[in-house]
Formats: sequence, C-alpha cells, structure tokens
Amino acid sequence: MPDPFDLFAGWLHETVLIPLLYAAGLMRWEELAHGWVLFAVYGAVQVVLTLAICLPLEHWRPVERWADKGAVWVDIFYTVLSRVGVLPLVTFVLFYQVQVALNGWITDHGWVPPTLERLVPVLLGHSVLTFIVYAIILDCADYWRHRVSHQLRWWWALHSVHHAQRQMTFWSDDRNHLLDDTIAFLWFGVIALAIGVPPLQFPLLVLMLRFIESMSHANARVSFGTVGERMLVSPRFHRAHHGVLAHGRRSCNYGAVLPWWDMLFRTADFSPEYVPTGDPTGEEALATGSWLAQQRAGLRRFWSSVISGRKAA
Repeated sequence: MPDPFDLFAGWLHETVLIPLLYAAGLMRWEELAHGWVLFAVYGAVQVVLTLAICLPLEHWRPVERWADKGAVWVDIFYTVLSRVGVLPLVTFVLFYQVQVALNGWITDHGWVPPTLERLVPVLLGHSVLTFIVYAIILDCADYWRHRVSHQLRWWWALHSVHHAQRQMTFWSDDRNHLLDDTIAFLWFGVIALAIGVPPLQFPLLVLMLRFIESMSHANARVSFGTVGERMLVSPRFHRAHHGVLAHGRRSCNYGAVLPWWDMLFRTADFSPEYVPTGDPTGEEALATGSWLAQQRAGLRRFWSSVISGRKAA
C-alpha cells in the first residue's frame, strides 16, 4: 500500500523543489532534497497530531487562562519553523552527509563503522527493539545536556529563552535560541553517530521524542498517576521544571521523555502542584518579544554572561 506522505513528498519534490534546484544550479542536492521534503511532511503531520491531542486537553483542564495570547503565537512560529523547516534539514540532510563522510573515513582506515548491534549482538535482527534502545540512549543523553545547560551560566543565558515563557503551552517545546538548538543538535548528532543510528532513523527518532516533549509542555492539569508518572514525563511533571520557584531553588525534572534519569540521579520532584512558569530574572523581551526580539535578548544575555565570566576570572 503506497505511503500517502511519501506520495505527497514526491509530488512536492517534483513540482516545487526540482525546478528551484535546477534554476539555482544545485541539482547535486536533488536526491537529498527528497529526503528533506519527506521529513518536512512528517514534521507537519506531527504538528497536526500534537494540535489534535493537546488543544482539547488545554481547553478541557487548563492550568491557566489568558486574555492576551500574543506570546503563544510567537511559540507557534517557533514550532512551524523548527518542525517543518529546520529540524528535517539538520536531522536528515546534515546528519546524512556527516555520517556518510565519517563512515567512509573509518572504512578507508580499515575499521568497521560503529553500530549498536555490534556492541550488543542480541539486538541483531530486532529492528524495533533496536529503535527503542536508540530512543532510550538519546533520551538519557538529552537529560544530561539539559541538566548541564542549567549549570553553565553562558548556556543558561541561551536556554533561558525557553524558560521565559509565562504562557506555557504545547507550542512552547520549540521555543529555543538558535545557538541553544545548534548545541542540542551537535550533542544529539555526536551520540547518534557514536551508536550508529541509521540516517533514515535519526530524524524519525527526533520527531518521536519531540512529539512526547510537546505534550509535556501542555497547559493542562494532566498527570499519569503514581505509576505512569514514573514511566513517562507528564505535563505536571515537566511544569515543575518550568516553575518560577525552580529558578530560586534546586532545579528538578530535567528529563524530556523518561523520568527515569531524574529518579536515578535524584533530581525528580513528583509533588502535585501546578506552579506558575517563567523566568523573572530575564528582560521582558525574552517573555513577550517577537521571535527576533527573543533571539536578540538571548544573545545579549549570553554575551553578558561571557563578559562577566571573563572579568571574574
């Protein structure tokens, strides 16, 4: 049975991208362009699915209601830009190019490219199980990336763009500074290359993990119960991480998809409160500015932290 997403991506590729690439003299990218379009379509479908699930939840049991939702519209722009444009580009096109070059270099030197199946032979022939193990490893890596981003002052200056939102919704997951996103992609990419994630699986893994992350940001009074809260990050669990009080005490709940790492490394907070979100230590532009204003404010905060760090040294 034909994949309707693949058919639509093929139509876009032939009718839109190929003429543009031909006009720009970039036909060498024609094959990779099809992969980018395919994952851009998957990203768009993911946005629609997230909307269909989270919007009713936020209307049914909202934590907060706001008369002016201007800040939410900026988050919507972040999401569309990331899921349909940037994310497919970096997770497929760039990752594919780097992995092909790296594997070629490794092979030329007489070595075998690394794969998880070679390290754990029991995974050979079990593609679904291997995919799940890939996801668990990447989620653990993301826990540490996230935790470190709160500890280093210069990194927090960039990551604070994400935490500045006082009107947190499921759209807020992609509200990140471009430099913060770049670091996250490099972090993810290095881990994925080290365990041999196939090029076609990497963007699917990222989309799947980000889908769950989006739901955890929902403005909804939703928890998964005593057992469920310890199996998957819920909106209540993640909201504690975004809470205003979290910036004045020991931060908690760094896990993006699985709370296991917070439980293992003693950063979990399962208290039942739904706390207000935001970061009062940053300038107002971080919370209510346009996309460009937030990017500039984050860059100013980053530069200020670097300069003050140098002075302190």
